[in-house]
This record gives sequence, structure tokens and C-alpha cells, in this order.
Amino acid sequence: MHTLYAKVYPLSKPFYQGSLPAKLQNFTCSRILLICKAYREKTMKIVINNTISIDEREVEFSAIRAQGAGGQNVNKVNSAVHLRFDIAASSLPEECKQRLMAKNDSRITEAGIIIIKAQQARSQQKNRDHALSRLIKLIASTTTSQKKRRPTKPTKAAKEKRLASKNRRSNIKQMRKKVEE
Repeated sequence: MHTLYAKVYPLSKPFYQGSLPAKLQNFTCSRILLICKAYREKTMKIVINNTISIDEREVEFSAIRAQGAGGQNVNKVNSAVHLRFDIAASSLPEECKQRLMAKNDSRITEAGIIIIKAQQARSQQKNRDHALSRLIKLIASTTTSQKKRRPTKPTKAAKEKRLASKNRRSNIKQMRKKVEE
């Protein structure tokens, strides 16, 4: 079984690393998935990082018509892509699932389904690649834990500088008052 190593790269570069046939060197992520299926591969794994991977069957793509200007092509062709990924039913680790569900992101529904719409490109294949890269980026953002904030205190020089600035402003405002005789 070939494993697809996915890292977040710009769309012009391939999404994989590792041992794949030489014929696959210049293809983007979803094209590699399709080609590997042609090599009689039953399942593909999309690797987010060294420890986390998801099965290709957990990601569901559906083609829809794109919005906006585009002439006749936009009315005839289903070039936009909806990507759906169910967090609860996925093979992600529990901690990653909890972080995804806790994330305040408009792409994650209350039911725990990630919905990503991609319609930047005119071709469906590029939109699939773009949607998949955005999913990978979203999942990868939950794998790193945030550093705990260490509260700091202002230095003595900073305190003195702040008080001197306040004193200057106070003197300027005092000078604006009416003169009493």
C-alpha cells in the first residue's frame, strides 16, 4: 500500500513525500489518489504529520456549480468542490478530535462535520487539491499545542518612562487652563 505524505505546500508543488513510482512525481495530491487507485490500491492514507493520518475514504468530495462571474463555463460545468469530513467518525486521535470540535471555526458544524468549499480554480481537479490542502492545514493546526502564557512584569525603566510621559501630558494640559489673576 502506498502512503501519501501530505504537507501543506502551495498548490503548484506536490503534496507528497516518500516512495511513490517515478511516474507520479509531478502530480498533485488528488491525482495521485486516483492514479494509485488505478494501481489496484484499495485504500490510501493521507498523512497529516509523522503521527497522524486519515483514510482517503473518510473524505467525501461532491462537485457543485461555482458562484460568480465566469461566462458560459460557470453555468455548464460543476467545477466547484464541497469537501465533507466527519470528525467523530474519523480515525484521528481523540485529543485531535476534541481540539477540532473546540475550535471556533465557521467550517465546522455543530454535528462535528468539516465542510470546505473550494471554487478558486476553473478546473474541478485543482479545486479538489485546494480543498484537501485546506483540510490538511486545519487538522495540522490542532496537532501542535499552544505554549502556556507566562505573565511578565514591566521593567523599572519602562515604569519610569510611562510615569514621565504621563507627567509631561499632565503639564501640557495644565498649561491649557485659563489664567486666574
